[in-house]
Amino acid sequence: MPKTIYRREYDVLLSLIKKHRKESGMTQADCSKALERPQSFMSDVETGSRRLDIVQLRDLCKVLGIELIELIEEFENSL
Repeated sequence: MPKTIYRREYDVLLSLIKKHRKESGMTQADCSKALERPQSFMSDVETGSRRLDIVQLRDLCKVLGIELIELIEEFENSL
């Protein structure tokens, strides 16, 4: 089985994260700042060069104003 970052499912997750960030009206820098991370953090997440663990994903969802379970449901429906 290929590494997660090379699977279609990972591309779907990254697309959803980017979509929700844009819908929230936040820039990558805004999100990074809200998460108390370096400015490049969200860029690295959205390009797939940085992976998120479940706790980080939950924190990001809070910043974007979406429940983690909603993101997971949207992810599953997008597959």
